Amino acid sequence: MALTGLQIYKLLPQTNCKDCGYPTCLAFAMKLAAKQAELSACPHVSEEAKAQLEAAAMPPIRLITLSADGTRIEAGNETVLFRHEKTFYHKPGLFIRLRDTQSLDVLKQQAAEIAAYSVNYVGLDLRIDGIAVEATSANPATFGEAVTAVTSTCKKPLILITSDPAVMQAGLSAASGVPLLYAANATNWQAMAELAKARKAPLAVVGDGLDTLASLVEQVKAAGVEDIVLDPKARRLGDWLNATTQIRRLALKNVRALGYPVIAFAGEDGNDELIAAAQAIAKYAGFVVLDHFTPASIYPLLVLRQNIYTDPQKPIQVQPGLYEINSPKPDSPVMVTTNFSITYFSVANEVENNGIPAWLLIADAEGMSVLTAWAAGKFDAEKIAKTVKATNVEAKVNHHCIIIPGQVAVLSGELEEELPGWEVLVGPREAVGIPAFVKAVWQK
Repeated sequence: MALTGLQIYKLLPQTNCKDCGYPTCLAFAMKLAAKQAELSACPHVSEEAKAQLEAAAMPPIRLITLSADGTRIEAGNETVLFRHEKTFYHKPGLFIRLRDTQSLDVLKQQAAEIAAYSVNYVGLDLRIDGIAVEATSANPATFGEAVTAVTSTCKKPLILITSDPAVMQAGLSAASGVPLLYAANATNWQAMAELAKARKAPLAVVGDGLDTLASLVEQVKAAGVEDIVLDPKARRLGDWLNATTQIRRLALKNVRALGYPVIAFAGEDGNDELIAAAQAIAKYAGFVVLDHFTPASIYPLLVLRQNIYTDPQKPIQVQPGLYEINSPKPDSPVMVTTNFSITYFSVANEVENNGIPAWLLIADAEGMSVLTAWAAGKFDAEKIAKTVKATNVEAKVNHHCIIIPGQVAVLSGELEEELPGWEVLVGPREAVGIPAFVKAVWQK
């Protein structure tokens, strides 16, 4: 079981030397208990205490990293069952499965399409994380050629899928970076463990039922493989939800044999692939393998993943500053709003899509929307005035007029006091009203 902060404190030197970066040993102990610090930060802890504190210092779910040619995807290090308790840290990797029975030209073409796919969502570029290559042919040479074809046009991390160690070896020889080996089972785990250990790559372990899975994990660990991914072989939606929820609960209770990310195969057992993938993203996959890829199907999954894995205590923000939209001129309007991403893109999209040249002034409101920031004292006349001065927008325009959101019309008088010589116009309450407002008020 995990140790409490006070239990950890009793095992520390209790000198309050601050060498760990925290003001007291008790503060450091509390961070260790919350999985927010590493035991290695304390240079004075005894070897005996280190052994006792190992469980408390380690995150309940091991961090697994796949990489290739400078790109990487991480899964694990989660510390809670529900996002609202704290946050989820590492988004599950989304992989598209290709098979070595496809022609090499088709593999190259599909890999290139997967590599090139990118979509912008509230200022974030969302992409597919990698490709899973399955040795459907069961032929080492064919598998090696397929992996080579995929990696020639896509430099993303790989999952190599085969239960035959000889075939896996051929795929590994053709792969770059650190792929995930899928998978070790009750009959091949020794050979697969040797391959994973030699490559220093993570190994997926497949088992029927959690008891069998945990037992097999212990054998693989004893063989020297530390980086493991779990597959409980649950494919139906209800079975998957039950198995992964149990795995997460047990991992958080420090059942180390189940303290690893889980892999999901969304398109198997006749499932609706998108529904199964959405469930896997929410509960509690580390890697999700899809059998089909179209921009229309992958986009909602990427957005869902982004929303679930956004820290609920830290809204998505854009960088404060002055944004130029549609090549504004000195006589173009100056509009101000907060740096909450949805607010920014609502305003920016209305301005851009209607061809309005404008200077968009974004104030740092700690990622809050207009009304929320105003109520919290984060978006007031003083903050707007400071943003005007910091961005030097006055030097870019030939007028002294600023448009504030209609929802904070109450700030107009205060802002005129903060910005002597400036005229404050109260704009529409909603972004959709901006084009009509500009036409009626600014362009008249």
